Amino acid sequence: MTTSTPLPAMPFEQTHLLRMAPLLRALQAKGSVHRVRTRAGDEAWLVTDYEEVRRLLNDDRLGMAHPDPDNAARASESALFGGRPPDNYETEHADRARFRRLLQPFFAPKRMRAFQPRVERMVTELLDGLAAGPVPADLHQALALPLPILVICELLGVPYEDRDRFRGWSQDAAALGDRQVSERGLAELWTYTRGLVERKRAQPADDVISGLCAAEDDALPVDEIAMLAAMILFAGHETTVVQIGYGAVLLLTNPDQHQAVLDDPALLPSAVEECLRVANVGAGNGMPRYPRMDIEVAGVTIPAGDLILLDIGAANHDAQVFADPHRLDITRNAGAHLSFGYGAHYCIGAPLARIELQAVFSRLIPRFPAMRLAVPIEELRLRDDLLTGGFREIPVTW
Repeated sequence: MTTSTPLPAMPFEQTHLLRMAPLLRALQAKGSVHRVRTRAGDEAWLVTDYEEVRRLLNDDRLGMAHPDPDNAARASESALFGGRPPDNYETEHADRARFRRLLQPFFAPKRMRAFQPRVERMVTELLDGLAAGPVPADLHQALALPLPILVICELLGVPYEDRDRFRGWSQDAAALGDRQVSERGLAELWTYTRGLVERKRAQPADDVISGLCAAEDDALPVDEIAMLAAMILFAGHETTVVQIGYGAVLLLTNPDQHQAVLDDPALLPSAVEECLRVANVGAGNGMPRYPRMDIEVAGVTIPAGDLILLDIGAANHDAQVFADPHRLDITRNAGAHLSFGYGAHYCIGAPLARIELQAVFSRLIPRFPAMRLAVPIEELRLRDDLLTGGFREIPVTW
């Protein structure tokens, strides 16, 4: 792609923590597909329309791999996601199908429901600690961060005492602007999970890593199990940390919606879905995909191999699908949001994330009905240097 005029450069400036960046909103109002320049300095096609994003998420003509990965356009410098594409161009779809088949049983809704009471006890214990501690408190450190780590450690069979180490590696791997830091973090995380796999093979337990080691039908090599475990360890806690934080801030800054959940706990499931929808405002980063052939998107022909960014946050705020999209309305039917992806790329961990979010807010709201932010929302800070984003801290009082 060549152009004679400057392209909109990402990341777009987000002037309000809970709203789409003004430039992203303006682009969406103009059309469905936009040429932009990524964080890495490359050109890409940004898709902001809900129907197009949903369709392309489930289109096998697109993938995350590229036939020439060293020369492919990149969304960021992350070694984890959006940087250099993986090398499995020929086998990508088959690999994804096989990995999903292997992992699906461990995160099936029935299995997650059986785990729900344990998650609820974890939340209660963390809230006990919050209540006994000083006020104001940091809700990020007291609840949003430790809960997903506790949960994923127990599911995978990861020692909780290692949390500071793998959390640090995860954050390094998620770095958007420094490839060396990201590569080093990912390598450390993989080395750590490889050691776990070797121990689980020798001393299996009732956890996901042990289950993958015992998958006789596939006879997975150690390195492949370690890669899967590293991805689950990262995605299984980082994204939920962010969603708990955003959900809390959304409800605390919309007191009428907070009160509605307090008055009618039956609204909790729809409140969680609405928070998931609204929270994904982003700053125009998008899910990276590469078409395997020339494709047409909203009347625009995109050449094979070009970088396409599917902006889920913009899609979740498409006024053609969600009326008054920036308003938090826990009574709306927000279940069609794309925060967990769609189709073949739908997040395997979605049932677990929903259980965690419902466990948090079903207990936090009645336990601390007078909770509020301890600082103006403008003073909260986002992690815009990380792939997953999220708040650095959430000071609260009650």
